[in-house]
Amino acid sequence: MSPIKRTEKEYNKQILFYKEDYMRNNISSPYNGSGSLTREQFLFYEMRITAKLLNDGLSDEEAINQIIEENLFQYPTEKSLKTIAVGCVKRLNSMNDADLVSAIANQPVDVSKQICLYAMMKQSRLVWDFMLTVIAEKYRVQDFSFSKKDLNVFFMRLQEQDDAVASWSSSTIEKIKSVLRKVLIENEYLDNAKSETLNPVLICRALENAIRSNNDEIVLPAFNCFG
Repeated sequence: MSPIKRTEKEYNKQILFYKEDYMRNNISSPYNGSGSLTREQFLFYEMRITAKLLNDGLSDEEAINQIIEENLFQYPTEKSLKTIAVGCVKRLNSMNDADLVSAIANQPVDVSKQICLYAMMKQSRLVWDFMLTVIAEKYRVQDFSFSKKDLNVFFMRLQEQDDAVASWSSSTIEKIKSVLRKVLIENEYLDNAKSETLNPVLICRALENAIRSNNDEIVLPAFNCFG
């Protein structure tokens, strides 16, 4: 199908809407807490383990306790184990879709990873906006180049629009840039860390259907899905 004719101005207007919506609800910034991405990264291995526990019928608390008691993530400290376990549960719950949690637990790795990306987007406004305004836009105009410049421009715009992001240290921003690039590599948007060409990814049917059911169609272009 032909790409949706949505301009960059329209994408930016959507981001402004989200920002104003947060302001109306007395939340200072939609990006508060996004610095945790330096710690709670893509976490595919941990997400899959957690999804299997939840899919087996365990409650959130029971899943977290089992992860900690059996050190299912094989982490060196209980503190980091609990932090990531709680983060995984929250990320899975952000989709509000038991079928997608089951898919993460049981589907082939490539399908499971793609759904994990959607969960990450649902939990993190920063990841959502990056995939929407950078990756989706590139697919829309069929510009498959990707470089440090794209990440730099994305963060420069965020810093201009949001005081919370403007207050982040340069080291935090660099770490988040690295996380975003690794997410693209994990999901085969990029072949490796040195690649500067986006691959034409194909969305799995289960995820496409769920995104439409959740009225999140605006992010379909981030998965190279139009129409």
